[in-house]
Amino acid sequence: MTNDLWRLGAADLAARIARKEVSAREAADSAIRRMEAANPALNAVVVSTAEEAMEAAAALDAHQASGAALGPLHGVPVTVKINVDQKGWPTSNGVPAFADIIAPGDAPVVANLRKAGAVVIGRTNTPEFSFRADTDNPLHGRTHNPWGPHVSAGGSSGGAGAAVMAGVGALAHGNDIGGSLRFPAAANGATTVKPGIGRVPAFNPSQTAERGLLAQSMSVQGVLARSAADVALGMRALVAADARDPWHVAMPFDLPKPEGRIRVAFTKETFEFPLHPDVETALEEAAAALRDAGYEVVEAEAPMLREIGHAGYRALMGEVEALMGPAVRKLGSETINAVFRTYYELFPPYEGAELLEMMAKRSFYARAWNAFLAEYPLVLTPFLPQPFFAPNRDAEGVEGAREALGSAVWSYSMNYLGLPAGNVPAHFNGAQPINVQIVGARWREDMILEACAAVEARAGSMAERLWSREG
Repeated sequence: MTNDLWRLGAADLAARIARKEVSAREAADSAIRRMEAANPALNAVVVSTAEEAMEAAAALDAHQASGAALGPLHGVPVTVKINVDQKGWPTSNGVPAFADIIAPGDAPVVANLRKAGAVVIGRTNTPEFSFRADTDNPLHGRTHNPWGPHVSAGGSSGGAGAAVMAGVGALAHGNDIGGSLRFPAAANGATTVKPGIGRVPAFNPSQTAERGLLAQSMSVQGVLARSAADVALGMRALVAADARDPWHVAMPFDLPKPEGRIRVAFTKETFEFPLHPDVETALEEAAAALRDAGYEVVEAEAPMLREIGHAGYRALMGEVEALMGPAVRKLGSETINAVFRTYYELFPPYEGAELLEMMAKRSFYARAWNAFLAEYPLVLTPFLPQPFFAPNRDAEGVEGAREALGSAVWSYSMNYLGLPAGNVPAHFNGAQPINVQIVGARWREDMILEACAAVEARAGSMAERLWSREG
């Protein structure tokens, strides 16, 4: 039985360890063996921390034997993305010039995972500077999707998404500034929630300067998993306070539910991008699942979404060019520089006073959405208008980048608004999962994940479908 522990979700595994049916060491050993078997074909985990993980698991077993209280993730194997500090390991961010930056301490997200009892078994791949919708870099190479070579693993948390769906860890840490949790979830058929601003504390002890204001307010930390319940379990650990993030809001993850039936605004709007039949099927299946679960699903038009997405990414590109542009040109590969040139063509960066004005206008857009969400606490939307794209599509000129990133207006608009947004598989088209997005009101990641659970209950386990193909 212990050989198959890697198949268990985080909640199930933590419960079995708490009941002393299995040990933390057995859980870590199973996950590491799975990593050694599955990862060579995927290149999802690019730094193994197996030895350290087994030592941590042994310490957790001793802790449990002493009769001490257990954390909610006691003994659960997890992975951490290589752009976040983990003490003693490089924070390379996919850039060869950063390969020797050794973290002097744990980032809050890693510290909180450890405090909850999680065991870190490896560090997952990301594109250079964590700024592509695909995962490839000259330091560690390409991450492959466990569904096959026809589909990208997504980015920038592509290693995380591929790892968790392959059974390498029950939870995978990732982060999201324009879709970097949700792109890999959609690519690999995982479930995630991009938290809202202030939900999860963030800081890298290795950093030498503060990030830009938009990066601080658009980038968030989270987890990917094979179920909404596991994402919720992981998020409850991640939201613990850390004084190193002065903007973190320390509040419970689970909040009181609204009275009566929850209204869900439903839209299939993809603007100038054609809606693919597979995505439409996924949306209709998700809407039906929510209705069956007792939600009131109402077709509605979301306010100014296309304008918000375009303005938000142009503003982000303005800040990125000003603060990161020189480093990307000096230290980045020709591929990443070409990708950035394409981004700038699709989203001409705001500069100077215009950039400041658009940063200020975020409040106008967010105020309109707050009013909308007061009427509809949840919003069911497309994520991409078409099934997830092939590897390297985002680097194939303007048309490739337009398909991979430009069409993802429902993704980066949520970062600009600072709103939480879940991503969950709702349909399988015979070749790959098709995910949808569920947006929620501020601080309502809990409600989003409950809705995601209703959708995945109807769609079935994508992980079991994937693993059944192994023979």
